[in-house]
Amino acid sequence: MSAEFTYQDVAEHNTKKDLYVVIHDKVYDITKFVDEHPGGEEVLLDVAGQDSTEAFEDVGHSDEAREALEPLLVGTLKRQAGDPKPKAPLPSSLAPAAQTGTATGLGIGLYAIIVLGGLAGFAAYQYLQAQQAATAHSA
Repeated sequence: MSAEFTYQDVAEHNTKKDLYVVIHDKVYDITKFVDEHPGGEEVLLDVAGQDSTEAFEDVGHSDEAREALEPLLVGTLKRQAGDPKPKAPLPSSLAPAAQTGTATGLGIGLYAIIVLGGLAGFAAYQYLQAQQAATAHSA
């Protein structure tokens, strides 16, 4: 992994038979993985020879997908003046933990409200049916 690549070096590897991508400043030779990619080869060819960090993170790859990259690592990106800056945030394993407690609490609370509302509606329906039957019998 001691090899360093410039953007120009990576850009030369942009075909199905020779495909490099940059993800978080690491260079991966994904040529052998193109046919195995669950999302199809077209998505890989769209980012061939480029920094695909944003595309990789936007999809929300699993931990297994991140681990599958490790044996494909061939080097690091040597940034030079004028190179584009990375647009994507760090992967979730490196980024600060998000506070999701309130979102989870709201989801559970909303689920409970829906269930209780359904039960109340069913009880009201049963009560009205019983009232209607009593009215029909007395008439």
